[in-house]
Amino acid sequence: MSLLCVGSVALDSVETPRGAVDRVLGGSAVYFSAAATVLHPVQLVGVIGDDYPLDQLDFLSDRGADLSGIEQLAGKSFFWAGRYHSDINVRDTLDTQLGVFADFQPKIPERFKDSRFVFLGNIDPALQHDVLDQVVSPEVVACDTMNFWIEGAREQLLALLERVRILIVNDEEIRQLAGESNLRRAASWVQEKGPEIVIVKKGEHGAVLFADDWMFFVPGYPLNEVFDPTGAGDAFAGGFMGHLASCGKVTSEALRRAMVYGSALGSFACEQFSVDRLRALSPVNVVDRVEEFRRLTFFDTPPTPEKHV
Repeated sequence: MSLLCVGSVALDSVETPRGAVDRVLGGSAVYFSAAATVLHPVQLVGVIGDDYPLDQLDFLSDRGADLSGIEQLAGKSFFWAGRYHSDINVRDTLDTQLGVFADFQPKIPERFKDSRFVFLGNIDPALQHDVLDQVVSPEVVACDTMNFWIEGAREQLLALLERVRILIVNDEEIRQLAGESNLRRAASWVQEKGPEIVIVKKGEHGAVLFADDWMFFVPGYPLNEVFDPTGAGDAFAGGFMGHLASCGKVTSEALRRAMVYGSALGSFACEQFSVDRLRALSPVNVVDRVEEFRRLTFFDTPPTPEKHV
């Protein structure tokens, strides 16, 4: 089934304790697509400037991605620079230049409009609404957001939740959105606004899915080295939605497996800078890591102990 992704296509400069890179591929839509296309083709919509090395996205086309929804305009591409601390969970933003992304108006190509699965990357809720106005009766709409929109565009975001089936956010964001420190109660608050499924990412500590009457937790994969955590959350979303689209249906079993695929792809994203590790992945690599997750979490249920008199 078709999978549409709308989000940022950017250039990043990143410093971590493992090194530094300058003006490499970045952006939510790029990380999402680099992960998802290992499992399922993606239709990508975004905007770039005339400075963007578009040929570096050829690996996505080679996996069946349709990049015709990327609009190239005169000007500079969206650029972000950041530095991570020795505690890799802490980072400082050094520079943000919106460039042509500041005036981004998503234009969904005609052949993309019947996409059954839609992922709305972390962009202005007004633009996310605009995308949904252009697509025709998608079966599954998932979206991401961030603190900036939760604070600055709250009413539009709440209206968007009424049109979304799956919300994917991190633990800090859902606490801010719901005004609730307890994640389970925060997820219930969000579900009352519309989404039937809420996924809360907890970085290296994994992610938890909240549905109507059940929950599922997947741990973070224990890596020997974390080179660059930039985009790991978007890679998680790509793995999650890529697996769902490959299944073609949303069942509790498919959702559980999608969580594991998401965590696996998110872990791969951290193993090299930018999308370099995701670029080199094969489906076999992903299946092998998913199997490692199964071994990490599998245990036999012991027999019920007899009561002692």
